[in-house]
Amino acid sequence: MKSHRRCFALAFLLAASTIATAHAQTGAYPTKPVQIIADSSAGSAPDVALRFVTDRLSQLWGQQILVVNKPGAGGSVAARAAAEATPDGYTLYQPVLSTFVSLHPAASNVPLHVPKDFLPIGFVSENPMFVAVSPKLGVSSLKELIDLAKKSPGEISYATTGVGRLTHLTGELLQHQAGIKLLLVPYTGGPAHAFSDVASGRVNLIIEGFSGIAGASKSGAVKVIAVASAKRLPQFPDVPTVSETIPGFQATGWAVIVAPVGTPAAIVNKLSDDLYKVTSDPELQQKLAKLGSYPNPMKSAQALAFVHKQQQMWQPVLDDIAKQQKAKK
Repeated sequence: MKSHRRCFALAFLLAASTIATAHAQTGAYPTKPVQIIADSSAGSAPDVALRFVTDRLSQLWGQQILVVNKPGAGGSVAARAAAEATPDGYTLYQPVLSTFVSLHPAASNVPLHVPKDFLPIGFVSENPMFVAVSPKLGVSSLKELIDLAKKSPGEISYATTGVGRLTHLTGELLQHQAGIKLLLVPYTGGPAHAFSDVASGRVNLIIEGFSGIAGASKSGAVKVIAVASAKRLPQFPDVPTVSETIPGFQATGWAVIVAPVGTPAAIVNKLSDDLYKVTSDPELQQKLAKLGSYPNPMKSAQALAFVHKQQQMWQPVLDDIAKQQKAKK
């Protein structure tokens, strides 16, 4: 009889432990502050969007969320720190597009692959690229620009904020899909100098994100002729998308949240559901849109498919750039 009681007590304790563990992984999560490692610098568009989103998640959870910025080495600094974190749901990671598609020679840990390197949770926001021309170029549409470039291959110059960055990749994608050849003029230290040169006509056009383009467009320093988003933006209803001229074209900076491999599926699913709920909120979407960031709510599986599609889309561009660099050596 005593042995039966001992067996029953042991079974009861094991069952209670299992239930407690399951509860800790789902309903009770999170029970303490969560940190999210970001490979973007503080104040950048992905960082600002993330802080808006984490503020809403913090309210939903009743727990503090700490954003830890670790920019550097093409994203590999943050990737390494996130990969070494305990996979318990209390250290997450926000990589951006360039961390999945990278030309940076120091980025030894990227490009990342999901779900091999990290588990996808969901989408935070995207920042579409704009194409703007110098008023002195004399074109008013993307079609006119393409026609002019075909007549003068390699003569029309375009400014970007650095080789290998999204502005550069977008320019290469544009050339690849439009069948044209432009002259790359990379700038360092931000877009201010580049916009000055485009406004004066020294450089013919610029590819840049919202934060750089908004002020220059309002002042008339440049003329925005297209945006590389999936659809026209509410803030720029008269600016056509690139895809209206080149079907299927899309080039946006984007950020997703992922978790270290080994994080329990129950926690990943809860995180995915909560992130989806927060980024679907119309009020939050309006606030982010004013900053040029656009939430695109996705569950875990959707985010995984999105990242894979983006990597496939950019690969031909990366191959072209690699060939160009090899030819110069």
